[in-house]
Amino acid sequence: MRLHVADHPLVAHKLTVLRNKETASPTFRLLVDELVTLLAYEATREVATEPHTISTPVAETIGTRIADPRPLVVPILRAGLGMLDGMTRLLPTAEVGFLGMQRNEETLEAVTYANRLPDDLTGRQCFLVDPMLATGGTLVAAIDFLLKRGARDVTVVCLLAAPEGLEVLEKAVGDRGDVKVVVAAVDERLDENAYIIPGLGDAGDRLYGVVD
Repeated sequence: MRLHVADHPLVAHKLTVLRNKETASPTFRLLVDELVTLLAYEATREVATEPHTISTPVAETIGTRIADPRPLVVPILRAGLGMLDGMTRLLPTAEVGFLGMQRNEETLEAVTYANRLPDDLTGRQCFLVDPMLATGGTLVAAIDFLLKRGARDVTVVCLLAAPEGLEVLEKAVGDRGDVKVVVAAVDERLDENAYIIPGLGDAGDRLYGVVD
């Protein structure tokens, strides 16, 4: 597993505003979208391409285009939906799949409740998006889901990660696939309730409000 922390002043600035508990949901959503676009730039550095011949107004030339099969962007519901536009802005030709996964607050294990993915992902580059890598349980389950369907490599895009979650992810992935994690920051630790410290709170609630 490879880890990339986006070291950029704009990333740090936007993340600081996101962390602020006074930041309202509309501003939070906008900043998540902008921040994910910056992270997507780093996450897609190794996207598969192929030569493509075109004619400019003055000459023929060989350029580059994203290769087939097209990349697959997979937001983890529900909070991952807030990151979808930021990813597809840079990958407009990508296909989109969905995984509904929820952390059991007692066992802290991930439970899958929805799946809208192709059965065969052989040779596909997949981009998993989820705001927080906390315990790692949800992303381990999601990566397993993709690798078992034949995905070639998986890039995880998160706003924040906890060291404990990264360690769990690295042990679980092993040498089973080419997995890269792109984050805006790695925070200090998890608290006793498995929330990231200092973190930014519950990303889903701050994006969409609390659903009773």
